Amino acid sequence: MVDKLQEAAKLDKATPTQQAAKILGSGWDVSALDTVPFALWCANTHFDDFEEALWQAISVGGDTDTIGAIVGGIVAAHRGKACIPEHWRNRCEPLPA
Repeated sequence: MVDKLQEAAKLDKATPTQQAAKILGSGWDVSALDTVPFALWCANTHFDDFEEALWQAISVGGDTDTIGAIVGGIVAAHRGKACIPEHWRNRCEPLPA
């Protein structure tokens, strides 16, 4: 896993998402090794745009729910709940206080 994480860290942000997924994996093997490096690359590449980070993360197929959850969690943890589009938040179940 360390090799893939190092590769994700070195991969240019301008790399097309499809190419990054081919290099890093995108969850087709349903394993952390094939999911986490790509999810981290997506989150890092679109750190300032929650919606774009998620669309790019799921655009390549694979284990999209897991990758989306990882990417969304990272970006929202960094940017705060307000980065999630309001119309998305309005469609979610209310969270406990």
